[in-house]
Amino acid sequence: MLATPTPSPAETRDNTAFDALLWTLSRPGLPRKLPEPGEGTIITALLDRECLVYSADPLLMPEIMRTGAELADIDRADHVFLGAMTTSDPIADINIGSDFYPDAGATVIIRASFGSGPALRLAGPGVDGAMSLQLDGLPDGFWKARAARLRYPMGFDLFFVDGARVVGVPRSTTVEEV
Repeated sequence: MLATPTPSPAETRDNTAFDALLWTLSRPGLPRKLPEPGEGTIITALLDRECLVYSADPLLMPEIMRTGAELADIDRADHVFLGAMTTSDPIADINIGSDFYPDAGATVIIRASFGSGPALRLAGPGVDGAMSLQLDGLPDGFWKARAARLRYPMGFDLFFVDGARVVGVPRSTTVEEV
């Protein structure tokens, strides 16, 4: 009889991060704790050698390269790490998938601060009616640029990272600045 494999600490960390990411996409706007602060656990939980990745933050490159993922321009990338954004311009180039493959839209990871900044109203699948969220650190026009790009089911899913917390906003979520 074969013994049940025991996951390594790294596998346990990555599985915990992956679970947190899925949980936040199914409950838009609600934060979840990551095993470690920053994008590192998201990188190791999501990326492998079959992924195309764009990173605006060169400090993330060593961790990205260790996954075996291939670097790509933003318009071809499956995963887009935008770091701390100063302009909404990159939103115009993010891959939103196609009519035949809407699921090919990118997963976008951005640094932001929770609990301060402009108030947002989220509605859609996974939200009971509507909910409020405050995100600071996004450039002016971010939500308008996102709305202009989405053609549901085509679009991109967002993860906002604040230290060891993450919030998900899937492409199906309507976001209104209030």
